[in-house]
Amino acid sequence: MDFKSFDWRSLQKYMKPQASEDLNRFLENLPQTAGQNALIAAGIAWAAAGALGLYATIQTQKMITLRAELKQVEALKPMVPKVTDIPVPAADVKSFAENLAQIYRGLKIQASGSSIQVTSADTSRFAEFREAIGHMQNGGAGWRVTVDRMCVGRECDKDKLIALLKVNKVSVDKPN
Repeated sequence: MDFKSFDWRSLQKYMKPQASEDLNRFLENLPQTAGQNALIAAGIAWAAAGALGLYATIQTQKMITLRAELKQVEALKPMVPKVTDIPVPAADVKSFAENLAQIYRGLKIQASGSSIQVTSADTSRFAEFREAIGHMQNGGAGWRVTVDRMCVGRECDKDKLIALLKVNKVSVDKPN
């Protein structure tokens, strides 16, 4: 529908001075025509619709504010790289363990996969034991040595000094 083809003269009957008086008379006669109960029910329905519309508007406004805050918090979240442990090849660990065994002759040093076990039958070798563990901590480039099991003294079963150390390399990947 375009404005050129619209019949503007049809609106003329609503623009007459008599039109406002007709509307006033209609509203005054409405209680007798429709009945008071119907008007009360219609008023309650309109009030409920208005309250529901107001509630929906307020909740929508709160949700928009909450969404804006969430986007702002997500924008401030730092990009954290993913750190993973990769086992060092068994051949590298074995050659390192053999080298340690040559340096610390009073200790029994064995490699098993990416782990090294350092043991001694008596506690008088504790200083050497401690030095061997420290040497392992600085063993290879990028190595991350963690203590899997350690026992010193009377609590140990067979040997009096036992350390099982796992050797991994750290891999830092880009965040998702």
